[in-house]
Amino acid sequence: MPVPEGWRPRLVALDLDGTVVAPDDTVPAEVCAAVGAVVAAGVPVVLSTGRSVHHTRPVAEVLGLRSGWLVCSNGSVIATIDPPVVTDTMTFDAGPAVRLLQKHLPDALVAVEELGVGYRVTAPFPEGELAGEQVVMDVDALVREPVTRVILRSPGEEPDHFLDVVGKLGLQDVSYAVGYTAWLDIAPKGVSKAFALSSVARRLGVPASAALAVGDGRNDVEMLQWAGVGAAMGHAPAELQDVADVVTGSFDELGLVSLLRRWFP
Repeated sequence: MPVPEGWRPRLVALDLDGTVVAPDDTVPAEVCAAVGAVVAAGVPVVLSTGRSVHHTRPVAEVLGLRSGWLVCSNGSVIATIDPPVVTDTMTFDAGPAVRLLQKHLPDALVAVEELGVGYRVTAPFPEGELAGEQVVMDVDALVREPVTRVILRSPGEEPDHFLDVVGKLGLQDVSYAVGYTAWLDIAPKGVSKAFALSSVARRLGVPASAALAVGDGRNDVEMLQWAGVGAAMGHAPAELQDVADVVTGSFDELGLVSLLRRWFP
């Protein structure tokens, strides 16, 4: 759907990794300036990410966001920037899904998010993939209590094979999203970035039709479908570009910057 003539966003929701943040965990100065122009125009910017809260707050600081909302853990956690408070958490029993996945991917690593601390893991993840403390324990201990988010990671698996295995399992009673690598995020059923953004937008008094959402991953599909205008980065997979209203340039081409300048020069 083309962007309606005269349309202007009243809320901007931004994915982080691959959209705002580079692979080396830096944010280009041009992106900071473009986001600053949105804020200066009085339009709320909501960071909407698979990252944990404590891994998201430093990016908000780099971007100069002093207040507002964060959607973290693919929608399982909603927090405010200042004061730094977690306002909403959605939890679920991850045991059945994790045990099913382990049966078919026995060498996979499993992590459960510990809000504000880090992760409980079955074994250490590759360096740089998880932020915060990693505490090793067995999988039964990991999923004994309800959790907000589970990560399954198979460093030795090819992404296409990993995606094929996950797709054939028919996971029930959970939501899940596959990353670029052999990485799977599992969340409560019905929970996504769109789910949490709809709650934040209501609190801000902004209808979904007035929201701009930008992302580059499979976990952004629902978010782009929810927003009045959904924009996919130029390097995004085909399934995301297919649901987008706009496809902008890639990260290296500063696609987010050119998109935001359309409304916030």
